[in-house]
Amino acid sequence: RSLQHDLRQAIPRGELSLHYQPKIDARRGRINGVEALLRWRHPERGNVSPVEFIPVAERFGLIAQLGNWVIEEACRQMAAWTWDGLRMRVAINLSAYQLRESGLADRIRDALQRHGVPASHLLCEITESVAMEDTRATQRAIEELGRIGVFLSIDDFGTGYSSLHYLRSLPA
Repeated sequence: RSLQHDLRQAIPRGELSLHYQPKIDARRGRINGVEALLRWRHPERGNVSPVEFIPVAERFGLIAQLGNWVIEEACRQMAAWTWDGLRMRVAINLSAYQLRESGLADRIRDALQRHGVPASHLLCEITESVAMEDTRATQRAIEELGRIGVFLSIDDFGTGYSSLHYLRSLPA
């Protein structure tokens, strides 16, 4: 309960941050993008692992707020990098809750426009298990995000029980 209470205050207190893990093009030996990883630095507990706080966020309805913060912060960072002359594609993870939420594509499009970032610089990653949990919601979200020009990928494919047949039905 105390973790839930503190997590509700993490955004207004500025305790969250995104760390960027490079994605390397192995053929060229160059960075071709980064993945945004959400981190929480609690003022008393120190670094709280996402393995600890993401399930709390999902259980108590905070995941949408965290997800929206990640979208906004990733777009802000892409704009800052562009201003400095660095064009970098950024990947963010979408939760099952976000995929089922109406207006996801609109929120992403608005954040991209607000920060002046091309949609093609954002890559939304959906884990295999989330993608297969509700294929209709996944299909709808993929189509809507594709229409605004955002790239999508299925992350961690092969870790679950999905077949390639199901994967073909998702235009990611």
